[in-house]
Amino acid sequence: MSEFQIRRLGQHGDGVADGPVFAPMTLPGELVTGVVQGNTLTDIKIVTPSEQRVAAPCRHFKSCGGCQVQHASDPLVADWKTDVVRNALAAHGLEAELRPILTSPAQSRRRATFAARRTKKGAMAGFYGRGSDVLVEVPDCQLLLPEVLAGLEVAKALAIIGSSRKATLAVQITTTLTGLDVQVAGGKPLDGPLQQHLAQFCENQGLSRLTWEDEVIAMREPPLHGFGRAMVSPPPGAFLQATAHGEAQLLAGVREVVGDADRVADLFAGCGTFALPLAENAEVLAVESEAQMMVALDKGWRMAKGLKSVTHVTRDLYRRPLLPDELAKIDVAVLDPPRSGAEAQVAELARSNVARIAYVSCNPVSFARDAAYLVAEGYELEWVQPVDQFRWSSHIELVASLRKKPQTGVRQKVAWTNRI
Repeated sequence: MSEFQIRRLGQHGDGVADGPVFAPMTLPGELVTGVVQGNTLTDIKIVTPSEQRVAAPCRHFKSCGGCQVQHASDPLVADWKTDVVRNALAAHGLEAELRPILTSPAQSRRRATFAARRTKKGAMAGFYGRGSDVLVEVPDCQLLLPEVLAGLEVAKALAIIGSSRKATLAVQITTTLTGLDVQVAGGKPLDGPLQQHLAQFCENQGLSRLTWEDEVIAMREPPLHGFGRAMVSPPPGAFLQATAHGEAQLLAGVREVVGDADRVADLFAGCGTFALPLAENAEVLAVESEAQMMVALDKGWRMAKGLKSVTHVTRDLYRRPLLPDELAKIDVAVLDPPRSGAEAQVAELARSNVARIAYVSCNPVSFARDAAYLVAEGYELEWVQPVDQFRWSSHIELVASLRKKPQTGVRQKVAWTNRI
C-alpha cells in the first residue's frame, strides 16, 4: 500500500494524484492509500478526509455506476464543473463572463434507461455497477422523478414477457404529460403472440406508448411534451433534455440571446425544444437531420395557437451546413449540436452576417473549439452559463452568447458580396 495526495478532480469525477493516478470516489486535499493498477488506484482507504466530503444522499451510491460525485459537497461539485468550463475556454485563450452554475434538483430526471433481466425467481432491473456489468437494483434512486423510478416495475415485467434468460433488456422510460413512454431494445424477436401480449401489457399498465426495438407496439395516447405553447409527440427515442429544470434554464439563456429578433434559425433543432417557444415572438427556421423529429415539430406547431411561422428543413448539418446566402435573412442562430460540436456549420456562420449566436452545448471542449473559431473570425464571446442537469455526474451543459463585432460584420459582408 502506498500513500497518495489527491490534487484535483478529473473530468470524469475521479480524484487525481501525481502520476497521474486516478482514484475513484476521492476528493482534492485527501490523503489516501491504495494499490496502483495501471494508472488507477484500487483498494482505496481514506487517511485524511476532505472537509468537503459528505454522506452520499443515495444508499445505492457505492455500488451503482449512475453517479460519480455524491460523496462531494454541492459547492465543491459546482466549483469543479465551473472549472471544467473555465479550463476548456482557457485552453483556447477565451475569456468571457462565466455565470454561476445552475443545478437541477434531486429527483428531477425525466428519462432513464434501465437494464432488466429475468432471474430464477422473476426479474430484476436497475443500473450497471461502477465499471462492471453487474446489475444493481436502485429502488431508492435519488436522481429520478418518482414516475420514472416506478418504471422499474415496468422493466421487470417486460423482462419476464419478452427476454430470454441470457439476455438483458435496455428499457428506456420517459415521463410525459400522458404517461410513461417506454422503448425496449435487446428483447426476443417480435412475433404475433408476443406483439399481442405487449399490446395488452401497454393497456393494462396505462402506458402512453410502448416501442419494441424500432416498432411501435401500442399507443394509448400520444406521449406529449410541452415546448412553450406547443404540445409535441416525439418519435421513440428522440432527444429530450434530461430535466424540465435544465431545459428551462437553457431556454432562458437562449431567449436572452435572441431578444427581440425577428428571424431565428434553430440548427440541430430536434423536435422543437427551442424553436417552438421562440416562435411566440419570431419567425423560425428549424433544421434537423432526423425527418421524424421534423414531422413531430411541424405537427406541434400547426396544433398550437398564436405562434409565428416555423419553417422546417430536414438536413444533415455536418455534411451540408447552411451557407451564408441561406442565412442572409437570419438575425440570430441557435446551435444545439451533439457532443462533437458543430465545426462545419460554425465555419459557415463565421462567413455569414448573422449578428448573434446562442450556442447550447453538452461538451465544453467542443464548444470551446467552436467558440474560438468564431472569435477568431470576428465574434465576441459575451457570457457562458453552465447548467448542471446531470446532477452528481461528470456531465456539464452550457448556453453561451456570441455577438458579431459591428466592424467585422461589415467587412465580412463586403467580402461575401465580392465573392458572389
